[in-house]
Amino acid sequence: MTVESVVWDEWYPVAIAEDVTPCKVYKTRLLGHSIEYACDAAGRLTAWRDNAERTPCRALTRYHAHWVSLGEPSDGFFALPEFDEPDRRALGAGSMAVHVSGLRAIENFLDMAHFPYVHDGYLGSEPYTDVLPYDVSIEPPGEIFARNCRFFQPKGAPTAAEEGHDAQYVYRVARPFVALLYKSSPGHQERMDVIGLFVQPLTEEWCKAHTLLLYLDETTPDSGLRLFQQTIFGQDLMLLSNEIPKKMPLDSRFEIPVRADAMSMAYRRWLDQRGVRYGTYRELESPAMPAPAGHLPTGEIA
Repeated sequence: MTVESVVWDEWYPVAIAEDVTPCKVYKTRLLGHSIEYACDAAGRLTAWRDNAERTPCRALTRYHAHWVSLGEPSDGFFALPEFDEPDRRALGAGSMAVHVSGLRAIENFLDMAHFPYVHDGYLGSEPYTDVLPYDVSIEPPGEIFARNCRFFQPKGAPTAAEEGHDAQYVYRVARPFVALLYKSSPGHQERMDVIGLFVQPLTEEWCKAHTLLLYLDETTPDSGLRLFQQTIFGQDLMLLSNEIPKKMPLDSRFEIPVRADAMSMAYRRWLDQRGVRYGTYRELESPAMPAPAGHLPTGEIA
């Protein structure tokens, strides 16, 4: 199929930097195409199409992740000034393959309403189920922000107080497959931890989610920070894997929104206005049934 340029000419993550062994060739998929990539001993990334010509791909390393483009991406990259702050710890929390459109994975990341039901005891709990009103805006250079987000969380971070607290959130969508969460950091009232979700669309119905952590936590070991985030994402896997259709419906008539879905609806409208079609569902299609658990698209390595 022909992929629209707004999707084709974009950078996509293929790995978290610390998970790649130098001088080893890795195979994966991107937008339905088989590719390979490797880092040399100096950490320089190269990538190519897995075809007879070994067609080179654009490749770079940015924000603790390796990125590849099959097309001709612009020279610009989304800004993340927190990455350069010297007192932040930058580490990856792993990568997980999920049987759902990458756009669905981003939307789930933006949703607070599921916290008490999917992340009980961590990001939410009953009876604290209401999503309070928050503000959604499009801000230069055309990114979506949700501000003034608040939610009671029993344990929203590894160092959170045992009695729970009202967490403050800011959501940001920088690219169709890139979202960032700015979250109140225990012990740093004026600053926020940052969690980046960088999604690799393997196919229209499979993706791999790569997670970046930029924490102000000085005490929790790296393993503890990774385990906490992997626990949260692991709880989301069942929810995401059961989505039908696997692709993202852009027509609000297909899935009825409520007030708590303001960010989701803004994201869907933003995708539609940008002309994103890859990984989206149209009413004339038949929703795909879930594949057997653990089944990955051919050529993909979990």
